[in-house]
Parts: sequence; C-alpha cells; structure tokens
Amino acid sequence: MKMFSTIPNQITFARIASVPLFMFLILSKTSIGTILAIVLFVLAAISDAVDGYLARSLKQTTLFGKFADPIADKLLVAGALIAFVQSGELTAAPVMVIIAREFLVTGLRILAIAEGKVIPASPMGKLKTISHIGLVLVILATRTLNWGASGEIAKGVFLYLAIGLAVISGGEYFYRSRRLFV
Repeated sequence: MKMFSTIPNQITFARIASVPLFMFLILSKTSIGTILAIVLFVLAAISDAVDGYLARSLKQTTLFGKFADPIADKLLVAGALIAFVQSGELTAAPVMVIIAREFLVTGLRILAIAEGKVIPASPMGKLKTISHIGLVLVILATRTLNWGASGEIAKGVFLYLAIGLAVISGGEYFYRSRRLFV
C-alpha cells in the first residue's frame, strides 16, 4: 500500500500496532511485563520524534502521516491510562478528563480543516504530551521500583499536572480557534 511506502509512515504504523501489546504488558502486572511495557513505551515515545524528523528531513511528509502520527500518540497514552483504570491504579474520572480533551481538540482540528485552516501543535500542547508520557512512566516505574510513599506522591503530582495541562492546553486551542465558531 502506498501509505506504508515511507519509513516515517511505517514507524507510525508500528507505534499504532504496538498499543495492544503495550496494554497486555501493563495488564499482566508482572515484573517482566512492566519492564517490557516501559521499554516499549520509551521506544514508542522516541519513535514519535524520529518519524517526524525523518518525514521532514527526507521530505516524506504524507497525508497519512499527518493524520496517523497524532492519533498514534493518543492511542498509546489512552491505552495506558485505560489499562491503569482497569488495574485499579487510576480512577476513571481523571482519565476521562484527559481523553475528553483529546477528542475535543481532535474534533476542533477536523472542524478547522473543513474550514481550510490548520491548527498546529502549541508549546502548551507539547508540554501536555510530555506530562502524559511522564505520568505513564511514573506509574510503571512505581510498580517495579520500591518508591514507597514517594512513589504515590510522584504519581499524584504527575496526575494533577497531566490533568491541568490537558485542560489548559485544550482551553488554549479553543480560545485560539474561537473564530471558527462565529
């Protein structure tokens, strides 16, 4: 298929395809499963930067890549958060706030495209992504490393940071795009 003809698109597709395995490893709740989940998540996070860099430097940006790359990131983080809810490590309400923000901003981007406009990622949106990656890694790390009370504090800090940045960055996207609703 043509959409898989570039290396950046193949990397993006591999990231999407890794989500079920990643969730399985999280839900296994074994030491080896958690370690493998950490490795897979770090590789997926790195691959996000690599595929974007390759697409730009090799002049291989494609419509599929522009569509699938942000979806791959959202699937990976949402998959982790949903698995954490299922395993009892997070409650549903904060996860729903984070996932709702992703749906709302994606919908806003679709609306903008329909109006012939593009909403680029903002610095706040990038910070939000980093906070979500940090949250996933902290939760996985507290499983394997004996952080004691410090681990619960770190998990709480990253959870509130992830929620706060999700709400603030989502609000920023809607504020910057308010003319779409006039």
